[in-house]
Amino acid sequence: MEHEVFVPVPAEVLRATLADPARVARCVPGFQQDADGEEGPLAGRLKVRVGGNTITYRGALRIAEHAGRFAVDGEGTEVRGKGTATLALTVALTPVAEGTTIGFAGRVTAAGRLADADAEARAAAGARLLDRFAEALAAVADVEAEIAAEAADAELDAVDLDGVDDGVEEPGGASVFDTPVPPPSLDPLADEEFADQTGAGRPAEAAHARRTMIGRSAEEVDHAPPRGRYAPVPAAENSSAGATLRWIAPAAALALASAVVVSRALRRRR
Repeated sequence: MEHEVFVPVPAEVLRATLADPARVARCVPGFQQDADGEEGPLAGRLKVRVGGNTITYRGALRIAEHAGRFAVDGEGTEVRGKGTATLALTVALTPVAEGTTIGFAGRVTAAGRLADADAEARAAAGARLLDRFAEALAAVADVEAEIAAEAADAELDAVDLDGVDDGVEEPGGASVFDTPVPPPSLDPLADEEFADQTGAGRPAEAAHARRTMIGRSAEEVDHAPPRGRYAPVPAAENSSAGATLRWIAPAAALALASAVVVSRALRRRR
């Protein structure tokens, strides 16, 4: 039999899909891949509807590219029955405007239920199977092409192709953590470098205070009282009656004791 199908997909994209048996297995309608996969991705069960009957075959397909065309060979045995089927198919891709024409040419040799069906039913079943296969092939190839294009665009975005500094930050540039940090204010060399650059020095008092603080802990600097012109002036003491009494009371007691002693000495003389 011979059959042609047009699909709006470039021929090279379809060729890449047909070259991968795992992708082809996703395009065969009614195909169920074996769980173990020991015989390849195209080994399993295939359901074919012919007329009003559904026939299930168990077997395998093989696909290979020769001279720009793909040769598909396969054989299967009926799951329920003793019938067999053998397939020899050639797939050709012809680029046309806005797509590709897929041409199928081959022969099916069958025995059993498929052979008992009339020729018209077999031809209709074959055409329907190839139409669905071509549609699925175009869909899978289109999706794969979009994924490949997105990956290529992502790689181009990550690379600066012109090698010119265009003001756009490239990946892997300097981080904010790599920016040099100025030295702390307590660094003894920082002030000297600053004075050398500006040509002006610090006042003598400020320099003395800086030298005094260097080498002392932060706690001592925080709690140390200010000295020099910035030292606090103590408040003047106010005189009060209580302070005067503290001095008068002892003097009065001393005078009274002296008077008592003098009076006793005069009495003894008498």
